[in-house]
Amino acid sequence: MNAYQKILYKAEQGIARITLNRPEKRNALDAELIAELQDAIERSAVDESIRLVAVRGAGKDFCSGMDLSVLQKSAKASVLENLADARKLAQLFIAMRRHPRPVVALVQGRALAGGCGLATAADMIVASKSAQFGYTEVNIGFVPAIVMAMLRRSMGEKRAFEWAVSGEIMPAQTAFDHGLVNRVFADDSFDAESAAFLLKLASKPPSGVMLSKRLLYHTDVMSFEAAIEAGVEINALARTTEDCQRGIERFLNKSNV
Repeated sequence: MNAYQKILYKAEQGIARITLNRPEKRNALDAELIAELQDAIERSAVDESIRLVAVRGAGKDFCSGMDLSVLQKSAKASVLENLADARKLAQLFIAMRRHPRPVVALVQGRALAGGCGLATAADMIVASKSAQFGYTEVNIGFVPAIVMAMLRRSMGEKRAFEWAVSGEIMPAQTAFDHGLVNRVFADDSFDAESAAFLLKLASKPPSGVMLSKRLLYHTDVMSFEAAIEAGVEINALARTTEDCQRGIERFLNKSNV
């Protein structure tokens, strides 16, 4: 899929920039947008020039959640039809988690319901000070179900429970304090500071970043001993990469000066 209708895709300076491009709908998610996001994520994953993926929304908001037309359709659909539809969003989240490089959500404006889920599915969230986050599904009797596993890992059980059942819209600073957001930048300097953050992250040796991401998520369901052993294996593997060997050589040369 090359001619996207509801997203923008641009690769520059080692960064794949994906923009949700439905500003008139507050970048609401529908089947076509989810499919295009999936394609863009997979496209960037096989591009060896890409060091980082950045996802943001066009216009004032990051993403308002599911499109109203999708919600209306789901109310009349069968269980099997709804399962198939829900699985498409789940596959997108899994693709983001399995992506070999970091996926960073750049959030300005509102990230609500499924939009908050999309941001949470990223490896990191960078937000403007005025950004707002919320799992508002409970307000219509719904559940932030697909993202729950990642939400719980991001902030722990009690905070995750509060976010899932309160339906409240939280400011970026609260999301940062609760562990959901990694960085908060001032509104008037957000573009410049987030761009500098991305470039710095993209400049890190790719093999070290890739192996760190793989290990972090691989240990999710392991026992303590198994997770330590997985760390041993990644440690040994990392030592053999060109990135690590060059880094050690630079460090030793600097130390001997």
